[in-house]
Amino acid sequence: MKIAILVNEDTANRCTGSGCLRAFFSKVDAFEGCPNDAELIGFTHVGGELDKKINRLIEKGVDTIHLSSCIRSKYASYESLANRLSEHFNVVGYTHGKSQGKTTETVSIKKRV
Repeated sequence: MKIAILVNEDTANRCTGSGCLRAFFSKVDAFEGCPNDAELIGFTHVGGELDKKINRLIEKGVDTIHLSSCIRSKYASYESLANRLSEHFNVVGYTHGKSQGKTTETVSIKKRV
């Protein structure tokens, strides 16, 4: 399994990503049940040239995208982004913390074939 984590651009300006990375490497929260040999291929924000990032992740063989918990709580187009990404990847709608957001339902979408 090859995974990438996408974070909220504004949050990335002040966040170290430690919550997302801790969850991945400890296999907790959204990564519970993730195979031990899962590889973290990318860790980036959704700003900039997203299509270019998507193409690069496809080239690298990423099969699953985790949208960070900060995207779920702070990104206005969270569901739209998840649907767009599901054209190429399985999408898990959070990384760490509770599986359900305080104000936004967590999405989990299998890659559309």
